[in-house]
Amino acid sequence: MSSETFTTAMFLIAAIISAGVLINAVFPVIYTLSSTISSSSHNVDERLSTDVKVVTTYASSTGTAKIWLKNIGAGRIADSSIQRSDVFLGSQSDFIRLTRSGALTEGTWRYEILEDTNNYWDPGETLYIEGNTAKIPGKGEIVYFQFVLPSGLIRSTTFTASD
Repeated sequence: MSSETFTTAMFLIAAIISAGVLINAVFPVIYTLSSTISSSSHNVDERLSTDVKVVTTYASSTGTAKIWLKNIGAGRIADSSIQRSDVFLGSQSDFIRLTRSGALTEGTWRYEILEDTNNYWDPGETLYIEGNTAKIPGKGEIVYFQFVLPSGLIRSTTFTASD
């Protein structure tokens, strides 16, 4: 009888130790996995709530283009995200990535959030972009424009140069 008690006690101790080892091995993996899932979920939510539409465009053969974009998504876009955005402009077969600048010179772009009150591009607000490049074609030819947010949202359009 004492050997059965001793054997049962040993199995019980082994089971408790095994459970402790298993918990210590599995818990960090579960914690890391839940953190990864939470981060991915936030990124997906941000991308789904962000949407932008090109409202109207204008380009002159002097090399200046003006583009108005509307935030039609549910989320607001930080000013810092707009600053890190990529803008491509030129003809359909010959365009360049413009550099953001305060002064509009060759190969640069600048922007303004119209109706801005909080340094965010809020839903319903308009973003005005002005770009300058010699790659804009002459009157009546097709101009290519593309706007890329750091989150991966891409909006592009083609339109005809005016004068």
